[in-house]
Amino acid sequence: MVEYLKDPLDEDTIRSIIAKLTDPVADMIRKDSHFKELGLDAADYTSEDEVVALILEHPKLMQRPIAVVGDRAVIGRPSERVFEVLDN
Repeated sequence: MVEYLKDPLDEDTIRSIIAKLTDPVADMIRKDSHFKELGLDAADYTSEDEVVALILEHPKLMQRPIAVVGDRAVIGRPSERVFEVLDN
């Protein structure tokens, strides 16, 4: 487990996760109350570069958990999705 709020992920690590992600890259962003407080628009964060830049600036907005196993990664919401990477 990585405590990314205490030790934020660097750009290379974020891009590595994205390369393994089976979900759309835009799903890595939490569109929660903090996202809304910042006045952000989900339509502005659909590409890899946009998502990476936002996570680097606001690590709290990264969706969690993200399970990474080998060359695959999934966003663990709902938590049962983690089995997608564990079963293979």
